[in-house]
Amino acid sequence: MDTNDQPVTAGSDEENFAEMFEKSISKKPGRLEPGQMIEAMIVKITAEWIFLDLGGKGEGYLDRKELADESGNLTVKEGDTVRAYFQSSANNEMHFTTKIGSGPGKQAQLEDAWNNRIPVEGTVVKEMKGGFEIKIGGTVRAFCPFSQMGIRREEQQADYIGRSLSFTIIEYGEDGRNIVLSRKAILEDERQNKMSALRESLKEGMKITGKVTSIQKFGAFVDIGGLEGLLPVSEIAWSRTEKVSDVLSPGQTVEVIIKKLDWEQNRFSFSLKDALPDPWDAAADSFPVGSYHTGTVSRLAPFGAFVTMKEGLDGLIHISKLGAGRRLSHPREVLKEGQSVEVQIEAVDRSQRKISLALAEIRRAEEEEAATIKEYKQQATAAPQNLGSFGELLKAKMKQNENK
Repeated sequence: MDTNDQPVTAGSDEENFAEMFEKSISKKPGRLEPGQMIEAMIVKITAEWIFLDLGGKGEGYLDRKELADESGNLTVKEGDTVRAYFQSSANNEMHFTTKIGSGPGKQAQLEDAWNNRIPVEGTVVKEMKGGFEIKIGGTVRAFCPFSQMGIRREEQQADYIGRSLSFTIIEYGEDGRNIVLSRKAILEDERQNKMSALRESLKEGMKITGKVTSIQKFGAFVDIGGLEGLLPVSEIAWSRTEKVSDVLSPGQTVEVIIKKLDWEQNRFSFSLKDALPDPWDAAADSFPVGSYHTGTVSRLAPFGAFVTMKEGLDGLIHISKLGAGRRLSHPREVLKEGQSVEVQIEAVDRSQRKISLALAEIRRAEEEEAATIKEYKQQATAAPQNLGSFGELLKAKMKQNENK
C-alpha cells in the first residue's frame, strides 16, 4: 500500500488543524489604534532608535532620546520591558512613543493616562489666575493649580515658566477640553522612593551634606537629598545665634550631623555645630586658671555677666564679684553689653561647660591688698618688741606711702 494512502486518524487531523490555526493566529499582524498602550521588551538599541518586540505583531521602534536622562545617558537596557503608546505605521514599521499626548491619537492617550494615573509630560507656558497653563504634546492645553505644583519653600513661581515637567491628570472632561493636572503626587512618589532608599543608609550621628531650603525664626530647614529636616537655632553654632539669616541663607550647602530620625512621624533634625570643632575641648589649655584675658560682655542677667572669651566659649562673672565690696542690685550698674573687659580665669569645668571669671581690675586690687597685708605681717613678726604693735607698724607703713 502506498504510504500516501495510509489512513489518518481523526485525532491526528484535529491536532494538526489546531497547530496550524495557532500558528496562523500568531503570525497574523494585530491592528493597533493610535494612542493604544502596549508593554514590550527592548530587543535592540542603536544610536538613534530603540526597537521593541511586539510578539506576533512584529517590531516597533521609538526615539532613543525618550529614554535618556538630561545628560543623554540611557535609563534602560536591552531586555527591559517598557510601556509605550502606538503613534503610526509606515512601510510595515510601527512608531511608538513614551511621551503621552503627542502625535496621532493624543486624546486617547490622555484619557488612558487619566484612567490609569499614568504621568504625562507638559511644558509650563504661563502663570494665570490660581495656577499655571500647561501645554501637553505642544498643543493640548491644561491647567495646574498653584496648590498642585508642589512648589518648595525656596522656589519662586516665575521660575517654572518654560520648564518641562511630569504631571498626573486629576480631571479630564469635555473630551479633553478641560484637563486639570497635578505635580504633587509625582513629587510625593519620588520623595517616598528616596526616603525608602535613605532609610536603609542613614543613621543618627552621621555627617552628611545638605542644602538649606528655608530660613525660619526657630531655625532652618535642610534637604539632604530627598529628606528634609529641621536645623534648630540652638544647633547652628557653638556661640549664641540671635538671627538665623545672619548665619545661613537659602540654597547654601552645609555639612550637618543627623541628630534624630523619626521615620514614623516624619520628623528629622540636624546639627551644624556638632559638625564643627567643639571649642570646649581645648578650653582648659587655652584659658588656664589664674591667667588674664580680654573678652566681650555678651549678656547681662540678674545673677551676673556673661563674657564671650572666643566663639562658642562664654564665661560668667557672678554679681558678687562685680561690686568691689559694695552690694549690687544688677550687673548693669557696672557693665554694659558689648563692653570689652579684662578678666581672670577662676575655674574651667569641661564637663559642665562652665568658666568662672573675675574682673581683672578688682582681682588685681584684691591681690595687691592681700600682698600688702602679708608683707606687714611678715615685718611685724620679724620686728623687735620695742618697735611697737603690728597696728602701729601698719600705720607707719601707710604714712610712709603717703609721704612718697
